[in-house]
Amino acid sequence: MLRKRRRTTMKSLTGTVSNNGRTAIKVKNKALELQTWSDLPDELLELILSRLTLADNVRASAVCKRWHASASAVRVVNQSPWLMCIPKFGSWCEFYDPVHRKTYSWEFTELTGSRLCYAKDGWLLLYRYRSHRVFFFNPFTREVIKLPRYEMTCQIIAFSCAPTSPGCVLFAVDHVTPLFVVISTCHLGDSEWTTLSYRNRLPFVSSSIWNKVVFFNGLFYCLSLTGWIGVFDPVKRVWNVLAVPPPKCPENVLAKNWREGKFMTEHEGDILVIYACSSEKLIIFKLDQIKMEWEKMDTLEGATVFASFLSSHSKTDMPGIMRNSVYFPKVRFYGKRCISYSFDDCRYYPRKQCHDWGGQKPFENIWIEPPKNFSGFLDES
Repeated sequence: MLRKRRRTTMKSLTGTVSNNGRTAIKVKNKALELQTWSDLPDELLELILSRLTLADNVRASAVCKRWHASASAVRVVNQSPWLMCIPKFGSWCEFYDPVHRKTYSWEFTELTGSRLCYAKDGWLLLYRYRSHRVFFFNPFTREVIKLPRYEMTCQIIAFSCAPTSPGCVLFAVDHVTPLFVVISTCHLGDSEWTTLSYRNRLPFVSSSIWNKVVFFNGLFYCLSLTGWIGVFDPVKRVWNVLAVPPPKCPENVLAKNWREGKFMTEHEGDILVIYACSSEKLIIFKLDQIKMEWEKMDTLEGATVFASFLSSHSKTDMPGIMRNSVYFPKVRFYGKRCISYSFDDCRYYPRKQCHDWGGQKPFENIWIEPPKNFSGFLDES
């Protein structure tokens, strides 16, 4: 009788364990069935949302609080510049969109025989050596604006704003000796360029593409080969070399490399200079205009700089993965990845590209800002 009760108890326990196992499996399967898109890991969710257009990003942010936070973190409010590549021969140009990692090709016969000089506000400034013609070109509207003939003996030329805006002025500087420069200016509507000579109270050495020019607050700021800042007021026609000692070169970096990997931009009222030296970490300096000295920085504070030898742009509100980074004018991996440097991670992307960012021809690549929501290039390659 006792053995029978034990067998009955064991069967009951066995059945209970079996039932509990089946119940646990059912509960687990039910939990999996109940998982939704809102259960995606943050990293995967941000990656998906970063690929959406601005309109779709705003719609996605209305799903729930978590999606709103992720969508806001990667929302592109400002349009990213595109990298434009003009071949030395031929008329087909390529445009690379770093946000969507897409490449577009478009033919511009208007640019044949021309050389890039500068880019700003969606416009290019180009020069034809044979005809000594400087002209504006908008690749998104194909509009051309001709300028007076100008025999450009220097490589340093820039303009203040889009030629369709009032007050657009062009600026070119060339040094005769370290203590003597020649500056030429031209306003839209002028029949010729105005050229004046200036003496420098401090040395200012100009040399091909290693100079950088930025226009803001009504002034042209020009960074010389050796790191001195020259400032030109186009209204008063006054030139001055600031008494600000150049940024110090790191002890383990050759002075030549220190000069060549140099980029300058304006960001929210500050002049920023970025130095890239081979495998070394990028270094940022901000011009303190009160103390009149260069202040070293370890971060771009969330901004994104699109750097090229002829002109550079700074942007805010880029996708999360693009923030606090510098994007160089070179695309690798069959047009799918632009070489960049992240100040958050203190490394280049893709890996081992620290020696490869500067191997392109400077007069054939430049960052240019397309119009908002531009979709005119339909022949995606």
